Amino acid sequence: MISGRARRGALIGAVAAWALVACVPPVAPPPVPDTPEIRELESLVLVFYARVSNRRFNSISTFHDPALREFFQTPEAFADYYADFAQDLMLAHFDYNRPIAFEILGFEVAEPESARVEVLLRGANNQPLRFWGTSLTRTDRWRYVDGHWWIIPGKL
Repeated sequence: MISGRARRGALIGAVAAWALVACVPPVAPPPVPDTPEIRELESLVLVFYARVSNRRFNSISTFHDPALREFFQTPEAFADYYADFAQDLMLAHFDYNRPIAFEILGFEVAEPESARVEVLLRGANNQPLRFWGTSLTRTDRWRYVDGHWWIIPGKL
C-alpha cells in the first residue's frame, strides 16, 4: 500500500514535470521557401491527392490509370507506391480501400530538390458496427529531378 506521504511526493513530482514542459515554447517548423519549384510542388500535391480521393485502391482500373502514373518516374516506382498505399488503406480499415477526403498537414523541404508531404486521408470504416470514419496519416517523399517533381516510393 502507498502511504499518503509517497502519494504527495509523486503528485509534487508530476506537477513539477508538467510545469517544466509547459514553460518550454513550441518549436516552429522552418518556413517553406517561396520558390517557383515549391509553388509547383504545392499545386502538384493538391492535384495528386484529389485524384487519389474517391478511388478504390484494390481495383485493377485504378492500378492502370495513367492519371496516377504520371506522378512517378518509372512504372516500377508507381507499382511500389501503389502496393504500399493500398496496404496502408487496408490496415486502416478504409471501406473499399477508398479514401474520401484529404487534408495536407504540412510540407517539409529538406533541400531545394527534396520535400516531404504529410497528408491526412479520411474515409468510411469497413469494420462492422463502427459507424464512424477512419483516417490515415502518410508522409510521402517528392524529389525534383530534371525540372519535374516525382513521388519517390518507400521500400516495402
